[in-house]
Amino acid sequence: MHSLFIFVSISLTVFSVYFLVREGDDPYQVEFTPTPTTLLSSQGYLNPGDDGTHDITYFTYGSGTDQRRTEFNDGVRFKTPTLDASRLLPEWKGSKAKWRERFWGFGVKNFPLNGRVWMPQGDGTFPLFLIVHGNHGMEDYSDAGYEYIGKHLASRGVIVVSVDENFINGTWSGDFRGREMPTRGWLLLKHIEQWKAWTDDSSHELYKKADLNNIILAGHSRGGEAAPIAARFNKLAFFPDDANEKFNFNFGIKGIISIAPTDKRYERRIKLENINYMSLQGSYDSDEASFFGYRQFQRVTYTDSSYYLKAGVYIHGANHGQFNTSWGKYDGGPPGKWLLNTAPMITLEEQQQIAKVYIGAFVESVFNQKDYSALFTNAQAGADWLPKAVVLNTFSDSRTSDLITFEEDIDLTTGTKNGSIISTTALQKWREETLKFRDDDTQANNAAIIGWKKDSIERTAHYKIDFTSGIEIDSTHSLLITMARGDENSLKSDDKDKSKEGHSTDDLNFEIHITDSLGGKAIFELNDIKKLSPRLQVQFVKLKGLNNENFGNTWEPTLETVELPLRHSYISKLKTIEFVFNKSERGVLILDNIGLRKIQ
Repeated sequence: MHSLFIFVSISLTVFSVYFLVREGDDPYQVEFTPTPTTLLSSQGYLNPGDDGTHDITYFTYGSGTDQRRTEFNDGVRFKTPTLDASRLLPEWKGSKAKWRERFWGFGVKNFPLNGRVWMPQGDGTFPLFLIVHGNHGMEDYSDAGYEYIGKHLASRGVIVVSVDENFINGTWSGDFRGREMPTRGWLLLKHIEQWKAWTDDSSHELYKKADLNNIILAGHSRGGEAAPIAARFNKLAFFPDDANEKFNFNFGIKGIISIAPTDKRYERRIKLENINYMSLQGSYDSDEASFFGYRQFQRVTYTDSSYYLKAGVYIHGANHGQFNTSWGKYDGGPPGKWLLNTAPMITLEEQQQIAKVYIGAFVESVFNQKDYSALFTNAQAGADWLPKAVVLNTFSDSRTSDLITFEEDIDLTTGTKNGSIISTTALQKWREETLKFRDDDTQANNAAIIGWKKDSIERTAHYKIDFTSGIEIDSTHSLLITMARGDENSLKSDDKDKSKEGHSTDDLNFEIHITDSLGGKAIFELNDIKKLSPRLQVQFVKLKGLNNENFGNTWEPTLETVELPLRHSYISKLKTIEFVFNKSERGVLILDNIGLRKIQ
């Protein structure tokens, strides 16, 4: 009996250790072959993920008194003043503040301006790119983890600063529960202010080095929310939470990049105007488990005549931490990390290569007016630049006018454009609703849910939008249609359908018919242009039950944009757009914005 007990105990121990150390498995493998498209490289475009030709100088700047890190102590190349952030972060108080002050050697009235810099060598003035980390154990310093971005962009002629905000991150005693978000954004602006002082000082080594009319702010996690906050604060005269703190920034911030961002840590929903925006998100991000950057994407609008773009990049298999080399494979520390299912993830090298390609393309678009819109609408345009991964793209720009958004009312039969009428035939499912993330949090975005299944009399289902007065278009226009596959299991099933239930891997296909007022017609078959990705299901932890309990559904609506070129359509006055569901016998389509884009 004693021997049996020992055997069972050893077996349980071995099994437990094996379970904890194994990576897990991929219960939702994706079999998907995207529609090929014209490669940008075949049109003479250079890979924005390749390093450039500039040699690089690396240095740090900061207080020069950091008691934890040599690089911000006697290792600094330039010393910087400290800042009083007490009005922005009144929550810095009590025993938690005292412990932080013992650890760091400073408090809220003397925050440092510490930064790591990768700068192109040689004469000239270079655009400025600042990136800031998010919330992570403050003792495990995060700012060095973006070296791969710093080196990459500096070699391409951009000054990159990785900003140190570790001192307002969480620790064993907790964090500020998002109340520090304004401070995160404000610190970015104070770093730019310091660069302005240097670039304006004729006696300084950095005189005229930074082009303060060409700035991009980037952030990861809470930093991805801090960057839009900074962009909004940049235009304000006062801190909105305390007018005793005056602002006077007005820097030339041209773009924002939010990497796996939070969105609701700051109580204010930031709306941005006339700025370029991009957000990247991984499907296997168990820290920020939904594409919260898409909410900010929707809160970017354009009111002037300049060109701007906004892009969303959703990377299946990417996680939260691998965007920062020092955070890495696990989106959390022990013991929780041992439960994470990392087997389905792409590698760090693959994830960072995708980031470099898209960040490089965004930088080229914003700073050098290079047109990488084909990459922002369809990853297959850069298939020879990217590792093999399923990448979904959403895109719009200031040359796009909305025809349909589903945001205007609750009438299913009316569209956004004045006078537009919606009608349907033979649909099994038709409604408009606010999309939700996997945990039932709102995406703050309305869409139409359209479902069909061929019936016994073989009627073809249609969803038709009629612009009664017509819309002037020509061969320089395209249609941007943002949509996603829905849950086909929600359709009513008969006995013949039972075998088809579950996770469908079949391609969803249909036609889109466009007519003009004179009777002209153009017909597009979806899969000839761009196949829609299957629903991307994930299991964040090794135990399926824990996944559902902690994260919610295995999938969430993840939109992607399809661009239909009208250059060969001979449509002169757009009258109708009709979705004709004559290819796939059954399906559910989530239809979001339809826009008319003027191609340059």
